[in-house]
Amino acid sequence: MSEKLHMIETQLKTRLLLALWDLGGTKQEVKKGDLSKRIVTKDKKVSDYEGIFKELEKQGAIAISKKGYSLVSPVGLEVLGEGLTSPEFRFEGSIIGTWAANALLKWISQMNGAVAASVSANGVNSEVKSYDEFKQVALEVYDKLNRDYNLNDLVPIYRIRREVGDRVSRSDFSDWLLEIQENDVFQLMAGEMPDITPDKREDSITIPGGGLRYYAKRLS
Repeated sequence: MSEKLHMIETQLKTRLLLALWDLGGTKQEVKKGDLSKRIVTKDKKVSDYEGIFKELEKQGAIAISKKGYSLVSPVGLEVLGEGLTSPEFRFEGSIIGTWAANALLKWISQMNGAVAASVSANGVNSEVKSYDEFKQVALEVYDKLNRDYNLNDLVPIYRIRREVGDRVSRSDFSDWLLEIQENDVFQLMAGEMPDITPDKREDSITIPGGGLRYYAKRLS
């Protein structure tokens, strides 16, 4: 695929997912007509999105029924987030539409909220020095991600690690997360992670003698 075609595909895919997310697609099925009103423009018809729908369904990002579409968590939200931060994503033309502007503001607000969970009041990352401190931070980040992105109580470990950031070393993060599991606070689960990349795998966690674990589920 040429660079130009890839850019167009990224734009269409991200616009579709943003519209579906804004219409509440993570909580309920969105009628086909309602989604069409958002994505149809002067130079884009619903038929232009046919290949995009199929690709996103194959990725596990959306679910399609005879009546409408749903945004599947967490894959759909991951693909949307990656699209919005991609240098290839941009709105064509000088007018992006009120719905798109408001949807972007809502997304940015939620993203800022998630970042705030990992930043101290003065805006500087505070170092986590003990297991008890880490446990508190991990639970806060878990709850924030689970709530804001409708992750259905299965939060990707790599997202928790990235939200905690440089407040804790990689080795301490892994050791303390395993300790949290030993104390029956989290259950670390394998499962399947569509669109897994080397960096996401690296930021997950390996159980001694038990292989990779991609998700955390809160038990208490």
